Amino acid sequence: MSREEILRAKDRSITHLRGILGDDAETVIAEERYGFISGLLRDVLKKPPIERITLSDKIDNVVINRWLGIPLFLALMYGMFQFVFTLSVPLMGWINELFGGLAGYASGVSPAWLSSLLANGIIGGVGSVLIFIPPIFLLFIAIAILEDCGYMARAAFIMDRLMHKIRLHGRSFIPMILGFGCNIAAIMACRTIENPKDRLTTILINPFMSCGARLPIYILLAGAFFTANQGLVVFSMYLIGIIIAIIMALVLRRSILKGPSGHFVMELPPYRLPTVTGVLVHTWERGRQFLIRAGTVIFGIVVLVWLLSSLPWGVEYASAESVIGKIGSFIAPVLAPAGFGQWEAAVSLVFGFLTKEVVVGTMGAMFGVGGGILGGTIATRLGWTPLVAFAFMVFCLLYVPCVAALGTIRSETNSWKWTGFAAVYTTAIAWIAATLIFQIGRLFIA
Repeated sequence: MSREEILRAKDRSITHLRGILGDDAETVIAEERYGFISGLLRDVLKKPPIERITLSDKIDNVVINRWLGIPLFLALMYGMFQFVFTLSVPLMGWINELFGGLAGYASGVSPAWLSSLLANGIIGGVGSVLIFIPPIFLLFIAIAILEDCGYMARAAFIMDRLMHKIRLHGRSFIPMILGFGCNIAAIMACRTIENPKDRLTTILINPFMSCGARLPIYILLAGAFFTANQGLVVFSMYLIGIIIAIIMALVLRRSILKGPSGHFVMELPPYRLPTVTGVLVHTWERGRQFLIRAGTVIFGIVVLVWLLSSLPWGVEYASAESVIGKIGSFIAPVLAPAGFGQWEAAVSLVFGFLTKEVVVGTMGAMFGVGGGILGGTIATRLGWTPLVAFAFMVFCLLYVPCVAALGTIRSETNSWKWTGFAAVYTTAIAWIAATLIFQIGRLFIA
């Protein structure tokens, strides 16, 4: 028999078995294997006549239920974002008032270039990012609680069946969940996946998982354009990222990364009450990276943005005639089909390649306003509608990961080819998705 005939016979056998057994072969084999082990243990071990059912067992009967598991996971994610928004709004207001006062003081400083640097560049740029400290830290607190109580292990378990459908396994979902904090750490966590093609596929789809650095973009635009449904809109970004990651995993595993998936066996830890110390330590470990970037990378980038917005000397600050305006005007036509073909949006996305928070910082530096009024300024100056803002958020979610994440992909795959592929295909997916959202959306709105 030829290779093609063997593969067709294999597919027919798999379809036949699924029709008889009602499940995929891997799941049935695993269940039979564990059934044999269970029977063997009954023959060689003595147990109490009545086996004690623990509290963890009772909770798992609901949490990892075949039908309730995924809906409960989505409900928890949605509740997490509602928690973040509810508590962060007043805290963000206090930080905004602080930076507003600092900007007013800086506007009176002389000479004029120093006043512009302080007010427009540093306070407008860095301040527009730091205002999002409360929601970012609250999100990290919520994730730390779910991890410490033992739920995240269950999330991987309940997703195992779905992951098998795309020829991965539940272990691949663990780095995906970690990607909600930072894609760099999540990509490095793929080392635990034994199967090379599973590992490479998980690395390539991980950038679609929305990291904490993208959160300021969502909060800024959701607060300005979707005031009544901020939590739902931000939740939709994370959900879209998961859906796109699953679709692309299916495409990759059925095309350039064909092959069988590995097996996934894990021990579910008992539920534990998270400790305050543990949650705070985990939150600080993630949150301090944001603060370090704000004080170093973001600070340097917004100063560069201010300089490019001021050159050549004598032009209006952050105008189309400035250096940064010319850079943006060159790129903007490519983004026009997606609805945000303004040069300001193009420039913010270019600098966002360095680190995603800079998308907000760049706009803050160019417009010279803080995060509290930046969303309204974007709506007024760029003429954005909620549809455009949503398409822009989706583009920011999906386009090329930050330079540090690309560097991690290079080190983990030891291949410039796969690194370049990750950069190009994620940006292409982002452009296609944003364009479809805008073009189809305006048909309904019109």
